[in-house]
Amino acid sequence: MKFAVVAPVAAGITADPGWMSAFARHVEACGFESIVAVEHTVLMAQYDSLYPYDESGRVELPADCPVPDPLGLLAFIAGQTESLGLATGVLVLPNHHPVGLAKRVATVDALSGGRLRLCVGVGWLKEEIEACGAEFASRGRRADEQIEVMRLLWDDRPQGASFHGEFFEFDYAACYPKPVGRVPIHIGGHSTAAARRAGRLGDGFQPLGVGGPRLAELIRIMRDEATTARRDPNALELSLGHLVTKIDGDRADKLAGLGADRIVLAMPPATDLGEACDELSACAQRLGLMS
Repeated sequence: MKFAVVAPVAAGITADPGWMSAFARHVEACGFESIVAVEHTVLMAQYDSLYPYDESGRVELPADCPVPDPLGLLAFIAGQTESLGLATGVLVLPNHHPVGLAKRVATVDALSGGRLRLCVGVGWLKEEIEACGAEFASRGRRADEQIEVMRLLWDDRPQGASFHGEFFEFDYAACYPKPVGRVPIHIGGHSTAAARRAGRLGDGFQPLGVGGPRLAELIRIMRDEATTARRDPNALELSLGHLVTKIDGDRADKLAGLGADRIVLAMPPATDLGEACDELSACAQRLGLMS
């Protein structure tokens, strides 16, 4: 089982270089596999969209919460650590043009020595997506093309790559540097469409904010879709969420029983670095990550 830690964005300190440097180094020292950076390109002071992961329908982040660009943050962390995995979770695809995103992802992966994992989704905050210039209703179809475009540009094609789709079109585009290897693209989300996209196009699936029968249903949908697409469903990684303060060996075993390959652990919104590091150390000891 692999264990990842989400940088505590709700604490408002993930743009503090000193804090994040020390935190990331401690994540690595504790034996966790990777650190995860979330994304909001912009937060909205007013919005009508409903946040799907809280009964209130409101996101916990105030509009003035510093949320750094996830790839920029991960590039910084790469320079502060030796081998710690670097992951987005979740990067909102509609907020980006895939050609520029392909370049940024490949650059971070190349300069980090192949440590990047890309977990992407289609987003829930309509106002944010529209502020970034995309149409909310078509973001799913757009995401499918974006994944195809990025993988095409990451292939080694000195003669250039061409693409003609509904949303994106280009000819003879050569994008270098290349990633070290295949950048895994995991699909994050809580919808049937997300599960199907993971099975059809993804290297992994991270169901968000669901449990019980609904979680089992989404995993089944993902695997069925992979089979329909003539892909091996067992080759797709499954990442499930839990809390740094609650996870232990028994809970990890239960998630493994659901098929989890990785557990992505959310931090409490603590701004005190010592307190945050103590929580990580205690968690690592419960999981047997520290000798």
